[in-house]
Amino acid sequence: MDFKELVKFFEEMGEKKFRATQVYAWMMHGAQSFDRMTDLPAGLRARLEEMQDAGLISLNLAMISNVQISKSDGTRKYLLMLNDGNFVECVFMKYKYGNSVCISSQVGCRMGCAFCASTIGGKLRNLSAGEMLEEVLVIARDTGEPVSHIVVMGTGEPFDNYENLARFLRTVHDEKGLNIGMRNITVSTCGVVPGIEAFTVDFPSAGLAVSLHAPSNEIRDRLLPINKRYPLEVLLPACRTYTEHTGRRITFEYALIDGVNDSFSHAKALARLLHSHVGKLCHVNLIPLNKVSESAFSGSGRRHATAFCEILEKHGIPATVRRELGADIDAACGQLRMKTMEQKK
Repeated sequence: MDFKELVKFFEEMGEKKFRATQVYAWMMHGAQSFDRMTDLPAGLRARLEEMQDAGLISLNLAMISNVQISKSDGTRKYLLMLNDGNFVECVFMKYKYGNSVCISSQVGCRMGCAFCASTIGGKLRNLSAGEMLEEVLVIARDTGEPVSHIVVMGTGEPFDNYENLARFLRTVHDEKGLNIGMRNITVSTCGVVPGIEAFTVDFPSAGLAVSLHAPSNEIRDRLLPINKRYPLEVLLPACRTYTEHTGRRITFEYALIDGVNDSFSHAKALARLLHSHVGKLCHVNLIPLNKVSESAFSGSGRRHATAFCEILEKHGIPATVRRELGADIDAACGQLRMKTMEQKK
């Protein structure tokens, strides 16, 4: 529930409005039981516990099934089990600017990107706004550290679940919620153009990342089936509209795949493409592809990625090679969940 809905909930119970303020604060601090809400009357806590036991309300939407901790940098990858028995992944990462959490937006994914573990098995269902919030709260509770940045870049296509995504973003941004600034939130899409257009209007202060991965429709059709519906000549103008409307730089994710999209001629073609269709307010995030055993693709080496990056920068396109956090754990989105599902078969 958002705060307004919680107010209505307590009013219908015959309680005062300020009870919603108290409970909402406890919820946003990750309280797992109403008994812990010590500023509530014992009678009210008992009523809420009874409602939870009856399945009418719930404070707990997920529990930790597994966590992998990188010995090299402290990155934590979580496998959470939802109340219906499904699993999702989320990641805790430490940076100089603060702690970042990468969350999933769906159980599985139907986008079918050729190199991605998340899409194997397809999409099972959307996550609710509450389940997305729970990913953040579980991590904050487990680590005991504050979360200052959120990226919606895990399993699933966020714009294929836009209504719940928008509800989640408004909740974490709300000063009564987690009070995280929109500029500290980034949403990644594989190129769902209607979602980009809606996001541009609804969340102009939030960051947008687009999984590009190719400098041409021919290559992108092979890697990302969504490109057949929204090819580059449709996608890139929507990206330019985002930069013009928001004044914010857009990030293009580009996974370097050996022999597919990683030649130096591809780098030059990518630079020309972005110059002509997007302009200067962009940044390319080059990703050394994590190996997925079910995929025939292999990633380019980091040295090659650095050379690719230098070509882009030489041609006026800002670019970086993504820092490899959690390299010693199941780094690719979907890998930990997929292993668990295989073990259960």
